[in-house]
Amino acid sequence: MAAFVDRVTVHVTAGNGAHGVSSVHREKFKPLGGPDGGNGGDGGDVVLEVDPNVHTLLDFHHSPHQKAGNGRQAAGDYKNGGRGEERVLKVPPGTVVHIGGEPVADLMGAGTRLVLARGGKGGLGNAALANARRKAPGFALLGEPGESVDAVLELKSIADVGLVGYPSAGKSSLVAAMSAARPKIADYPFTTLVPQLGVVRSGDVTYTMADVPGLIPGASTGKGLGLQFLRHVERCAVLVHVVDMATMEPGRDPESDIDALEHELREYGGEELDLVGRLRIAVLNKIDVPDGRELVDLVRTTLEERGLQVFPVSVATHEGLAELGFALARAVAEHRAAQPEVEPAHITLTPKAVDDGGFTVEPDPRTDGWLVLGTRPERWIKQTDFNNDEAVGYLADRLNRLGVEEALAKAGAVPGDAITVGDVTFDWEPTLPAGTLTIEETAGLGGRGTDVRLENNNRPGADERLAAKKARRLPYEVADADGWIDADLIQGDAGK
Repeated sequence: MAAFVDRVTVHVTAGNGAHGVSSVHREKFKPLGGPDGGNGGDGGDVVLEVDPNVHTLLDFHHSPHQKAGNGRQAAGDYKNGGRGEERVLKVPPGTVVHIGGEPVADLMGAGTRLVLARGGKGGLGNAALANARRKAPGFALLGEPGESVDAVLELKSIADVGLVGYPSAGKSSLVAAMSAARPKIADYPFTTLVPQLGVVRSGDVTYTMADVPGLIPGASTGKGLGLQFLRHVERCAVLVHVVDMATMEPGRDPESDIDALEHELREYGGEELDLVGRLRIAVLNKIDVPDGRELVDLVRTTLEERGLQVFPVSVATHEGLAELGFALARAVAEHRAAQPEVEPAHITLTPKAVDDGGFTVEPDPRTDGWLVLGTRPERWIKQTDFNNDEAVGYLADRLNRLGVEEALAKAGAVPGDAITVGDVTFDWEPTLPAGTLTIEETAGLGGRGTDVRLENNNRPGADERLAAKKARRLPYEVADADGWIDADLIQGDAGK
């Protein structure tokens, strides 16, 4: 089973917003206390967070689908729903995020966060929808779905020292000899299939060492393991060329190996990364084999003239490893001192603003009708409960105020045409004079989305109720000396 994964595709889904609530306040002696429905809670976000204690993307290899919590439901009495639980995905430092084939973030520094998918907004309750014209809405808005994103996570290891060289040069053995790491070691090429990380302590300096799988001529173009692991040397402070002093392959010697390696690093990194400039140390490995030590004396001067520090070592006998360790510690300490401190950052992928008022009307070849494309109309469609006539009327008012009906009329739409907005298709039956009045003129009409209970108000006023009360009490209070007066006289007095 894979223990190191440096490239995965994750499918993340943010939480859905909860629906708003349509509720009317009920209290003794208040038959119509007004709307009091709360707003639904927003859905939770999916967030990537850098954690220095994470070293691989293995968790996402096994669980590529991640989802945040949905918003919590609202209630009456102005009780809003709570926000859904966000989903935090821990990633190693040096993780590069790609969406749609384009890099969007390079996560560095402990605690750096990237909001990968935003949760959906909760729907408004009828209390928030009430206004002077619509005093008691009998509907609420639905919550919006959370964003869904497919992202590629690519790890570029952050190791202080990177060991590079031909296959079977002894890189894995060197990591095992200088640290507690125990990579697989065998006597055939490409034994190491994944980068191996080891922690080395030399004096007061502790640093990490990465064994990058063997590079061969053509690696920068994808030959061998090629580009799959060249990215792991991009962030190394020091590159060490491990040279096999016991190779029996024809045409190979320490100088030609270094030339081939520098060519591949230059082709891959170019002048911007300057990987060749970090190649400052040459480790001549396997000096314990016959003729290995004599070969060191032949090539040392030439390599030093190239600006390389030369360290003959034997992984089998540990000869020269202490000197190499302290030299690497000095180089790493110098690099760290020259680097600015990385501050945690909070990164958010910012899509197009949701309040963008632009929209277009285009012919729809699928239905021979019309397509309405725009952020606002499509968002409003998701918020509408089409089982509620009042909510549909409210949607129609919003679309008309935005100018959709006028744009449809100008485009040539006629009543009965199929109109598609988002994933909803309906027959267009305009009830407002679209195309004949301006948007400002139609804004005051308000014939849809109103509450007919308030328009048809037959409740008697205070004066009428007082007169009725007197009429009920009068027969028992008015009398003459001989007894009760005539009922007709009472009625006549009541009318005065």
